[in-house]
Amino acid sequence: MAYIQLSRKAFFHNLDIIAQRTGSVDKIALVLKDNAYGHGLIEIASIAQEYGIKRVVVRNSYEAQRIKDYFSYILVLSDIPSKASEQLVYTLNSIDDIEKFPFGSRIEIKIDTGMHRSGLSADELENAFRRAINSGLKIEGVFTHFRSADTLSSVWFWQMKNFETIKIKAVKLAQKNGFKPLRFHSKNSAALFRGAMDDEAIVRVGIGAYGCLQIDKTFPHSPLRPVLSLWAEKIATRVLLASQHVGYNGIYTASHNEPVSTYNIGYADGLLRAASNNYTAPDGSALLGRISMDNTTFRSEAKNLCVFNDANIFANAAGTIGYEVLVQLPAHLKRKVF
Repeated sequence: MAYIQLSRKAFFHNLDIIAQRTGSVDKIALVLKDNAYGHGLIEIASIAQEYGIKRVVVRNSYEAQRIKDYFSYILVLSDIPSKASEQLVYTLNSIDDIEKFPFGSRIEIKIDTGMHRSGLSADELENAFRRAINSGLKIEGVFTHFRSADTLSSVWFWQMKNFETIKIKAVKLAQKNGFKPLRFHSKNSAALFRGAMDDEAIVRVGIGAYGCLQIDKTFPHSPLRPVLSLWAEKIATRVLLASQHVGYNGIYTASHNEPVSTYNIGYADGLLRAASNNYTAPDGSALLGRISMDNTTFRSEAKNLCVFNDANIFANAAGTIGYEVLVQLPAHLKRKVF
């Protein structure tokens, strides 16, 4: 079966760079949502803890429960708990959800500063504080998400300005209602590497930690290293004769006699079919013909083939982004940390 290798060395290298940017390991909130961007939730949680990461961000309660023994702060982005938790912090994405949270829930308020996807508007903040207090909720933080931090545009600047205004308002509301100082955070990986670090409590780092950050060429680039490589094992080798076709619909035709091998990986293993007949593996082996459900043919005789060691390169062949390539890698693939 195909398998995944995770480089502890590359991961720690990336975290070293990120910690230098943030000024402290304690400011890193590692994003582990969606199976740690396909890398493996438990595998990445384990080596992140080994590095000294104490704060993480997940998608839902299921992910949070699986790693609750690894970290002291876990922010859940998209779920409402069935009961309050002393350890988990939940995101308030809509003012209509306030009364759905159990009494005593720890929450952080997400503010829509220009993404227009989820989060409260600036005008709803005071009402949110009032209703949250009436519902017995513990407001601990306020955060936002940038829509264009990775591209050269003015959007990032006015979103930051909007959030600065929100922070002033939120501080006054917290003081007025006797709350402890709030956590504020806005930066994702792209924003961290685009601009200088400020006084916000944490930085939510996802794709940067996994070494697949892509930002506009005009911004400074750091030597991040991809953590994940995808491997497949050979099923069989044959000599494809000149004029013979390979795979469904025969979209590849051999121009001369050549040895080719079939490997135990396909789109059921997350290898996007859109890259069929349009990709070359890191060792120079060309992908030939159409990617099948469970196997794919390469111009190679290697026993074990590295299909890709940089998701962004494979994504380019498939006409998509590295994020999609990574999160499509299913949980059934074995992940090996080395």
